[in-house]
Order: sequence, then structure tokens, then C-alpha cells
Amino acid sequence: GTVVFIDAEHALDVSYAKKLGVDTSALLVSQPDCGEQALEICETLVSSGSVDLVIVDSVAALVPRAEIDGEMTDQQPGLQARLMSKAMRKLTALTARSNTTILFINQIRMKIGVMFGSPETTTGGNALKFYSSVRMDIRRISQIKDADGVIGSRTRVKIVKNKVAPPFKQAEFDIVFNEGISQVGELLDLGVEHGILDKTGAWFSYRGEKIGQGRENAKAFLKENPDVAEEIKRLILETLGIGTSQSTTEGEAVNSETYDSNTPKSGSAKRSKVNGEARAH
Repeated sequence: GTVVFIDAEHALDVSYAKKLGVDTSALLVSQPDCGEQALEICETLVSSGSVDLVIVDSVAALVPRAEIDGEMTDQQPGLQARLMSKAMRKLTALTARSNTTILFINQIRMKIGVMFGSPETTTGGNALKFYSSVRMDIRRISQIKDADGVIGSRTRVKIVKNKVAPPFKQAEFDIVFNEGISQVGELLDLGVEHGILDKTGAWFSYRGEKIGQGRENAKAFLKENPDVAEEIKRLILETLGIGTSQSTTEGEAVNSETYDSNTPKSGSAKRSKVNGEARAH
């Protein structure tokens, strides 16, 4: 599908994104001058129905025009919150009609004088929190190191709101610099979780044979032995019931999706998409 990246922070490095695996040929980038312009671009693209995903990076950088034109000493409370509230009212119906997903990236701020409860909040007021279908809290929980120093971050994602599935689930994964999300790291985590790999102390074992002492050594082994990594991946998918073959009788076709009599054929089947907000820390 076609993805639009609205770079309000003016920080996107396309060459680095390509190195991480982003298909830049299907990526459209816009760098607006103010918050109103960014949200107008978003509205136009969503209403056109020609894009599948719009990413806004970030809500904190959607600065209202009045704030840009004003002086540094001007006090203009609530400008961004009112801007976001109006945008949410306009975009909600458009996203439902066009089946377009909008992903808002946000930043965390600290409330002043909070004695009880979490002092953390997100910028842009409360409208985005209420209109979002899914909200994810993304945090770095530790550093990944090797002999040369820090090479990445262990990251935890928690679903703090979900209108389309049970909320409060969480997942952890490795983000490696110059690589992105580590697939071999996922194989280790899921392999141990589902009993395909054994972990005794710091050692990881597969079929009774040790493949590495420590997480990074085990990841290096899987990178050097892609056939073993592929076999572990296949076993994980089979355990989860993903991609398993199904027997068919003669003249009977099997489809992984189930449709009722009123559902259009594959080419015109309606896709279910939701709005989301991801907040990073």
C-alpha cells in the first residue's frame, strides 16, 4: 500500500529508513510549516482514499500558526488542544469512509505538582486520547551491549487502549541500531516461550545442542546459520497455528478468510482499519 509520512519534526532520514527496510518507493513525505497545514494535508489525503496509511510525526511538533507568528513571550494556552480537537472531529468520519489508518506519534510530558498517580501526560490535549481506537505506550527498558558498546535498545510496548481487541497486552523486542527490530531476537523470545528452545542459565539450546551463551551470542549463531533460524521460525508458526496447510477435497477451495453471502469478492473486500496513537518515551 501507499504510505504518507507527515514529518512535522523535519527529522526523517530517508536513506536511514531505507537501510532499516522501509520501502521508500511507496513512501510519500511531506514537511509542513505549521500544524494547520499538516492536518489539512492529512485531511486531503484521507478523503481522497488513495493512501493506506498516514503517519504524523509528531503531535508535539504540530505548532499552530498563531504560535509561530507570535512572540516568544506571548501566552496562548490551549491553541494546540483546540487544533487537535477540531482535526479529530473532521477526520473521524473520513477515516471510516476511506478505510485509511492514521498513526499519530506523540511525546510524553510531566504534569507539575502531581502527588498521586502518574505525572505523565501527552501533548495536544485529550481529544486524540478519546478518538483513538488503539493507543500504544512505547518505552526503552534497557540497553543492548556487545564488546564494542551499546548496539541497541530493549523495548516494551504496552497497549493502553484498544477498541478492537482486549487492551493492556504488552510485548518486548530488540531494536538494533542500523538494523531495526531484530528478527533473530524475536525467534529467541518466542522459541523459549513455546518450548522450542531451551534456556538454562545464560545458555540457549536447540534440540539438545547449545547454540550460544548469552542472548547476543545466540543471536549471532542464528544469523550465521539461517537454515537453523528458518527451522525454528517454522516450528514457532506451527505452534501458533499460523501458515499451516489444510487438506482439501477435490474441487473444494480453501481460503484463510471467511466471508458471508453478502461479502464482496477478494478484490473489493472492505478492509478494517483503525486510528491509533503511539507515544514514545
